[in-house]
Amino acid sequence: MKCSVEISMYPLDINYIEAISLFIKNLKKHPFITLEINGMSTQVFGDYDNVMTAIQKEMKTSFLLEQKVVFNMKVTNSHLQEKPTI
Repeated sequence: MKCSVEISMYPLDINYIEAISLFIKNLKKHPFITLEINGMSTQVFGDYDNVMTAIQKEMKTSFLLEQKVVFNMKVTNSHLQEKPTI
């Protein structure tokens, strides 16, 4: 089953950009998912099990590295990656 996840990370720290960058960099290491990044969120696409495994692993890494961090996610059971029409 394909899925799409929109995830936003909010480290409660003055060095929040560094923490967010590391989270995204770590997600990019997972070969069976696709990422789209913008200024407000990261969108993750792929097979449900692969997507959720990658997110779970990298959220745990962030929780272990950061004192306080909040994640906000939207999950749907379809592949909603937008493709521009030109």
